[in-house]
Amino acid sequence: MTKKMRYLQNFFVYECLFVLTFLNNISLSVEDELFTPVSNNFPEGGSDKNIMSLPLLYKHHQRSKVDYDWVVIENTTESLSLSQITNSNVKKLITLLSDFRKGSRLQNLTLTNVSVDWNIFLELLQTIWQSSVEYFNINNFTQLSNIEKYNFRYSGTSMKALALKNILVTDLYFSQNDLYQIFANMNIEALTVAGSEMIHMLCPSFNSSFRYINFINNDLTDLLFQKCDTLIQLEIFILQKNKFESLSKVSSMTRYMKSLRYLDMSSNLLRNDGAEEHCQWTKSLEELDLSSNQLTESVFGCLPVNVNKLDLHNNQITSVPQGIAELKSLKELNLASNRLADLPGCGGFSALEILNMEMNSILTPSADFFESCQRVRELEAGHNPFKCSCELQAFVRLERQSGGKLSGWPEAYVCEYPEDLKGTQLKDFHLTELACNTTLLLVTALLLTLVLVGVVAFLCIYLDVPWYVRMLWQWTQTKRRAWHECPEERETVLQFHAFISYSERDSVWVKNELIPNLEKGEGSVQLCQHERNFVPGKSIVENIINCIDKSYKSIFVLSPNFVQSEWCHYELYFAHHKLFSENCNSLILILLEPIPPYIIPARYHKLKALMAKRTYLEWPKERSKRALFWANLRAAININLLVAEGQRCGERD
Repeated sequence: MTKKMRYLQNFFVYECLFVLTFLNNISLSVEDELFTPVSNNFPEGGSDKNIMSLPLLYKHHQRSKVDYDWVVIENTTESLSLSQITNSNVKKLITLLSDFRKGSRLQNLTLTNVSVDWNIFLELLQTIWQSSVEYFNINNFTQLSNIEKYNFRYSGTSMKALALKNILVTDLYFSQNDLYQIFANMNIEALTVAGSEMIHMLCPSFNSSFRYINFINNDLTDLLFQKCDTLIQLEIFILQKNKFESLSKVSSMTRYMKSLRYLDMSSNLLRNDGAEEHCQWTKSLEELDLSSNQLTESVFGCLPVNVNKLDLHNNQITSVPQGIAELKSLKELNLASNRLADLPGCGGFSALEILNMEMNSILTPSADFFESCQRVRELEAGHNPFKCSCELQAFVRLERQSGGKLSGWPEAYVCEYPEDLKGTQLKDFHLTELACNTTLLLVTALLLTLVLVGVVAFLCIYLDVPWYVRMLWQWTQTKRRAWHECPEERETVLQFHAFISYSERDSVWVKNELIPNLEKGEGSVQLCQHERNFVPGKSIVENIINCIDKSYKSIFVLSPNFVQSEWCHYELYFAHHKLFSENCNSLILILLEPIPPYIIPARYHKLKALMAKRTYLEWPKERSKRALFWANLRAAININLLVAEGQRCGERD
């Protein structure tokens, strides 16, 4: 702004001050601080261009009087704000404003802190009604005297919008018609009565020109505008912060409002009254705000069919029922701050484009949402207590594939459960495909099980595990029978120096060489041989076990024939079992003939281990070496049986 423009602006302000001073017969100095901060809020369509704020209460100073023509203000001011209006100065204000005839530039007028009698207020309002003012605001108005009937003239006005805020009526006994009819029959486009504890408003007596009505923060109830058929031009209706309770009666209120496009019923006491079948919304309603009420999921049975923007946030909705409402025109739905546990389907909302589901109780949103709601281009689902699981990961993956529709990603999407993942953003949460794909997990587990079973089966066959299990079972059964049948023989007495285990094909060597050389001569050895020492009537296995138990040593005559004998295998197994159970060195191995490793069956792994770890006596082919062989063998088994028995008892103790 140039210096010249600032100078002209200050000049015009000072002129206005001097004119008001003149009207009040007060001498002022232009240096006096005369401005009072006031609000310059105008109804929709008002202008705040060239606003002048002036009080009507001034300090008195003795200065020379200055006479200015009022036309100066008319030519320089489009918006005027005055404060501190009382009974003592309102007459002069009426005189002042009566000069603002049609054609003047003053369009916006704001009066703040008005405290006058009712009839004087209506006279002031009538004066402004006939002036050039189009947008009139009154803030903080206190009515002082009794409210009486007034014949208000509505014709010939330039007024478009009237806003009354914070009105205090001190008269406790008056006719409601005298108060409300003045405002109900106004032929203007916009009416605002806010924060005034208004309990009622009359239906206009004739077809009204109201297009905008704002009754925010009052005490209006379900009785408002019932069966009112004169608000046919009303397009925007704001009833926020009142005391409406019945949604069906609210719908009935709009029945005759043929032009209504927007209705704000937020922050009331609305709840479902069980009369959803009687809802009669106007067909023209496009935007409906029912937020911050007490509505449940049955609200979907009482909604205008043509609504395209619906706000239901901060209610008590736990689910969106299927098949109740067919809102085919609905494009934007706000369900934030309810009690929903999952995302709704779009079966009844085929045109839905924007959905707000923030601050609900959603743990794992269904991944089917994107298939059901393919037209949704923006989804706000943040600030929910997400449970980071496979289902949630599948939802995020499908969302990414759908083109990134999540609004507020990633800051608003954080894991709440489980506890160890609390605070983790969903973008940083990952699980493996195996952990989340049940089919793949089952197939993998089945394959691993089959592989494990195959390996175990192979090892069992290769190592002849069933045979060993069977032998262990027979050994256990034999011991159990011996325990129950012969209690007096529970402590076995050693009767033989050694038990001989050999193949029947090697019996010639055993009978002609082994037995004669050990049992004859000085220091003879008592041998246990199955042909002469097995007890008739007992099983072979039981005889083998008893003979091994009654022998201090067990001699195994090893040869290719030995490893081909099933009974030799039994005998080796039970002797080896005794070796570990009694922790004694009772095995003597005689290698009669060399045994090629490839002919030893897999189940003879114990024999392989014994031959690899233990020293064995090899039958010499040269006769000159056989004397030493027999001497070594006698030394290995020659022992006093009584001493041996005592030693074994000592070991057991």
